[in-house]
Amino acid sequence: MKGYDEAFWRALDELVANSEIVIDRPKGTAHPKYPQMIYPIDYGYLKGTSSMDGAGIDVWVGSGERKVDAVVCTVDLLKKDSEIKILIGCTEEEKRTVCALHNDSPYMKGLLIRR
Repeated sequence: MKGYDEAFWRALDELVANSEIVIDRPKGTAHPKYPQMIYPIDYGYLKGTSSMDGAGIDVWVGSGERKVDAVVCTVDLLKKDSEIKILIGCTEEEKRTVCALHNDSPYMKGLLIRR
């Protein structure tokens, strides 16, 4: 399945390269509905894209080189949805932090898929 893997990552590279990244929840800010949840790294979306929730495709933007390096596939039992979040320029520590955040609730679970 290596050919599919490479095509998937190339497609994500193209999507990110041709989309504006909007950071609407900078590192250190609180979630608008859950103020106890503080964003550990920049979080936003790709402008002009759409995800399962009708909003733009979510992105986590880390402190490293601005390239797609992983995705998190999430399942949200409260919203009854599933989607991916693209990780861009995330260090290994940032990847672990994002994955832990998506698993820190009995209602949301996430699986990290590294490039």
